[in-house]
Amino acid sequence: MMGIKENGREAHGVSSVAGGAIVLTGAYVAAQMLSDIGSLKIASIAGWAVDAGTFVYPITFTIRDMIHKRLGKKAARTSILLAAGVNLVMALYFWLVSILPPDASWAIWEGATVTMNEAFSRVLSPAWTIVVASILAEVVSELIDTEVYHLWTTKVTTRFQWMRVLVSNAASVPVDSLIFSWLAFGIGFGMPASEVWQIFWFNVIVKGLVTVASLPAIYLVKEAPAAD
Repeated sequence: MMGIKENGREAHGVSSVAGGAIVLTGAYVAAQMLSDIGSLKIASIAGWAVDAGTFVYPITFTIRDMIHKRLGKKAARTSILLAAGVNLVMALYFWLVSILPPDASWAIWEGATVTMNEAFSRVLSPAWTIVVASILAEVVSELIDTEVYHLWTTKVTTRFQWMRVLVSNAASVPVDSLIFSWLAFGIGFGMPASEVWQIFWFNVIVKGLVTVASLPAIYLVKEAPAAD
């Protein structure tokens, strides 16, 4: 009887971890996808040029830290590569859809100078410089985040969990913003350096604010039973 209860508790524990893994990984990949789609638009906020993905992307750093805490370093790395792969497939699919011949019902809007098909292609057909810059920035910065988080928890302290998130994000956010801003907009689109630096600094500021706001989220998950 005791063995049955123990087995039941073990099964429940495994189920709980698996469920948490699905939720965290799903949230991480979804946030990455939304960010990449949003980055297709350059908005102007208070006179600052900013890619719209900036408002979603910062939360991925904290979610990645939550994955690291609950599931370990290997799971965090796997999630990063999974998100990169999904975003690449998404970009390829958008490109494929954009080159499909449109149905006759996709006519020109009244007063518009382009067809619905052209409008769709212009918006969602990927600018490959943005795709490459985004994926490269994500992978490099999030792997840095993973290493800093791991070093902090193994070499410094496991206390003050909010500090591990703050420190790891402080190391990775500027790297991500620098790679993405200059590859996508400086090199890719040939934007003036002043505008690229605007995008960079706005990214850093927004990501920093989101990091601070999301610090309590790290307490929502339990620590991995053993570090890998």
